[in-house]
Amino acid sequence: MSLSPASPFSSAPHSLSVPAQRSREILVARLRAAGCVFAEDEAALLLAAADEPAELERLASRRVAGIPLEHVLGWAEFHGQRILVEDGVFVPRRRTEFLVDLAAGRWLTDRAADVAPRAAVVVDLCCGSGALGVVVAGLLRSTGVELHAADIDPAAVRCARRNVAPFGGHGYEGDLYAALPVSLRGRVDLLLVNAPYVPTAAIGLLPPEAREHEALVALDGGCDGLAVLRRVIGGAIDWLALSGRLLVESSEAQASELAATVAGAGLAYEAVHSEEHDVTVVIATRPAHPHDAERAPGT
Repeated sequence: MSLSPASPFSSAPHSLSVPAQRSREILVARLRAAGCVFAEDEAALLLAAADEPAELERLASRRVAGIPLEHVLGWAEFHGQRILVEDGVFVPRRRTEFLVDLAAGRWLTDRAADVAPRAAVVVDLCCGSGALGVVVAGLLRSTGVELHAADIDPAAVRCARRNVAPFGGHGYEGDLYAALPVSLRGRVDLLLVNAPYVPTAAIGLLPPEAREHEALVALDGGCDGLAVLRRVIGGAIDWLALSGRLLVESSEAQASELAATVAGAGLAYEAVHSEEHDVTVVIATRPAHPHDAERAPGT
């Protein structure tokens, strides 16, 4: 978990009894010795999560053993929301907040002139915990959302179902579009995808918290990292509504290769890079008219 002094995970100082303060100091020292950079913040979170000493010891022992803090706590912070996660489930990254902001912003801009804006049909594919769909649903409360999430990993689907439930969302288990109900064909306005895009050979270079504690299926994108994304893009036109958008996260280096895949799928292409988030989002749009399937000018 990436923490900083300004992070929502950081806790404000508060007065503690002498024994409690001593216990906290011991916990901080223990976490720091295990390599936790933000040991003070993590200690505060663990103390807040534990109702009794035995529970605190269980949580601390898991964290010291290298289990990601999000898996220890059972939740991750993403775009200001707590997203439930469990062991093995992909932890949403801060960089992906750029994708959800783009998705919500484009939909709201498109619908600003509508006299009676309708609810957006949103699908979070390769959803992991369902974080992308949950945040977009929250950002689009004013227009309403029909929310769906799907993943091939059973543990991820369990988490996603819990996370999307407050928005009336549905979670499905299966391989990409095969998991979705056929009633969604041709109706999806926003197709959000944070599929695995790490090349197989680079998996070993990932931080231990990712490569050792997150499902390989959520990380490995094949020999060039684009195996899953090609399948996603190739099937998108059958599921997108007219003018519906597919937004996928990728690296800047992969975007040009994805351009050809998007064009070959009959979709209009755009790539948006964020220096701040160090991420590129490829946007593929189903044209309202076939001749509109061209690469966006200047992208």
